[in-house]
Amino acid sequence: MIQRKNPEADLRKYYIVLLQIGMLIALTISITVVRVDFRSEGPAEIVMDEQEIVEMEEIIQTRQIETPPPPPRPPVPVEVPNDEIIEDVDINISADLDIGDQLSMPPPPEEEPEEDFFIVVENQPELIGGIGGLQKKIRYPEMARRAGIEGRVYVQFIVNERGEVENPVIIRGIGGGADEEALRVVREAKFRPGLQRGRPVRVQFSLPIVFKLQN
Repeated sequence: MIQRKNPEADLRKYYIVLLQIGMLIALTISITVVRVDFRSEGPAEIVMDEQEIVEMEEIIQTRQIETPPPPPRPPVPVEVPNDEIIEDVDINISADLDIGDQLSMPPPPEEEPEEDFFIVVENQPELIGGIGGLQKKIRYPEMARRAGIEGRVYVQFIVNERGEVENPVIIRGIGGGADEEALRVVREAKFRPGLQRGRPVRVQFSLPIVFKLQN
């Protein structure tokens, strides 16, 4: 009697082989999965092209120098023909000129008046009574006394031929009424006149009048 082949016996025979092949495939897949890097790469760095720098140059304003126009050319002399006839002109000189009349001349320049006094003479004027007698005639001005004004007042004047004082002026004063008092005293002064070559002359003279408060 012929025996039939059991199909289950065949499957069991290859069970272990199939199991080993399946495990090998699973292991290969697991190793592949472990080794493959699924991490996503970081954001790509964007590199910007360097912007070109544009430099602005300052434009210097130039001024155009205007050159002056050239001077005009001198006129060209034109030759005058020698055959031109020039008529003689009679000039009557004696028509309006009378030789007998007196010609009017411009007035002479005015001469500056010469000084009629001397500054330095052989014998200077002498104050009669001296400077001490003149100082005794001074009345101290009340304004100068209250203000405490002291000092010298210089008076310039002319001593004439009679020894009198003319045109007294203050050449240096101290104020407070002292200048006016010095003029009053000098006007009343009497001098022996100055002499030049033995005769009295007008002489320019000056005196200091002292104002001093009594303690």
